[in-house]
Amino acid sequence: MVVHDDLAIVQRCIDDLCRTVGRLEQEVGGGLDVRRVRTDADHLRESVALLRESAAAPGAAHRPEPVVVPDDPYDRSLWMNADEADEHDGLDDEGLGARDRHAP
Repeated sequence: MVVHDDLAIVQRCIDDLCRTVGRLEQEVGGGLDVRRVRTDADHLRESVALLRESAAAPGAAHRPEPVVVPDDPYDRSLWMNADEADEHDGLDDEGLGARDRHAP
């Protein structure tokens, strides 16, 4: 499978990176910059390991169907507030903005 081959190549590259960072650390010392690079390389190794696990899981290629959000205008009945209909012209001004405007 192509994905597994690609992940194996990435893993080998990360292993090479970690070895090289280790040699670099021995040559220039364990200063802040080298520690940062080592930490980033370790995080990258962990992230690729998680990716390999998820790719190996059954059904990894299955993606959920996208949810279609319609471009229709708001349903005006959603703006009605039965308790305060007389006081505020029936509009609920909390949470979504105001009538004829879209929420951010």
